[in-house]
Amino acid sequence: MMTTLKNKIQRMGLKTRKILASKSGDQMTGWLIVVLIVVVVGAVFMTLYQDSITTIWNNIVTKITGLLS
Repeated sequence: MMTTLKNKIQRMGLKTRKILASKSGDQMTGWLIVVLIVVVVGAVFMTLYQDSITTIWNNIVTKITGLLS
């Protein structure tokens, strides 16, 4: 059981290395899709939680300013 799992993990690692080492356009397209998804999810997150993020950030800045003065 463990050797089968170990072999599968090794094969998956080899496939991953081949994909990452590939210079083909498919890899670049894949990375562009990943970046696009991250940007869109980040924008949605920032839009939905902007007030909470601002409040938390202001509290952090206030505490740091209080510690430094």
